[in-house]
Amino acid sequence: MRNHTQFVDAQIGHRVRVRRTLLGMSQEKLGQLLGLTFQQIQKYERGINRISAGRLLELALGLGVPITYFYEGLSIGTPGAPAKAGAMQGFPLSGQDLKLSLAFTRVKDVKLRKNLIGLVESLAAPDSTESQTYLPEGS
Repeated sequence: MRNHTQFVDAQIGHRVRVRRTLLGMSQEKLGQLLGLTFQQIQKYERGINRISAGRLLELALGLGVPITYFYEGLSIGTPGAPAKAGAMQGFPLSGQDLKLSLAFTRVKDVKLRKNLIGLVESLAAPDSTESQTYLPEGS
């Protein structure tokens, strides 16, 4: 059961981090809002420290989300089995991933978005046989 709760703590912490980042809020600012240090926010976000029910409610209010936001995408398996991430599996985890995702969502031109996806996919190809030369649409 311990692995299960650690997984859930980490997922809830991840959701805190995602929402805080989407708001452009620093760990220090969130900590000030809740009367905590930024180190405590770091521990919550990493899943090192468990977030109590009362603190989770404060986080929800401070981040402007319903408390259920922190549980979205979690599916609970059979007792004793680790939880599965569901829709959250594969979600960007690093700060760079979040920054890229946020910047991408600000690109409104659909054609440009498609070109950006093509560029990133070609750069991410594991070997040269799958790599494609990046050419903007209409070239």
